[in-house]
Amino acid sequence: LKEENAVLRSKINKLQILSETQADKMRKLEKKLEENKIKEEKEAQDLEAMVQHVEQNLQLMTKRAVKAENSAAKLRQENALLQAELRNSKREKEELRAGQAGLAAAKQNAELALQRLLQVTASSRASIRQLLSGAESLQLVADLLKSIDRISEVSEDGQ
Repeated sequence: LKEENAVLRSKINKLQILSETQADKMRKLEKKLEENKIKEEKEAQDLEAMVQHVEQNLQLMTKRAVKAENSAAKLRQENALLQAELRNSKREKEELRAGQAGLAAAKQNAELALQRLLQVTASSRASIRQLLSGAESLQLVADLLKSIDRISEVSEDGQ
């Protein structure tokens, strides 16, 4: 019985040692579990903070994209206006070139008309001189005829 008692005490001691060992393991595991929970909570908080940061960045990027789209639309409108203005400028340039060609032709026509006008003026002056000369000649003939009439009257009176 003493032996059996000793064996049982020995088993009890072993079981107590085993129990203490397992209790130590349990405490260590509980401590590790608590550390892991704290670590997971911190990671979850960090992850939540990162998600919020990503959401903020996404909102900023969305705002930038909207601004960029608006800017691109404005630039497309401005480009269309500038293209229209360029077409108008090119057309006006061509019209001016055509106008300059027309102006050159008008200038040439004006010079030709001036030359003809000067010729007509010179010719008219010559004709006027001839008319004046002819008028003077007619005046002279008229004066002669008057003189002949007087001479005839005096001769008839004096006969």
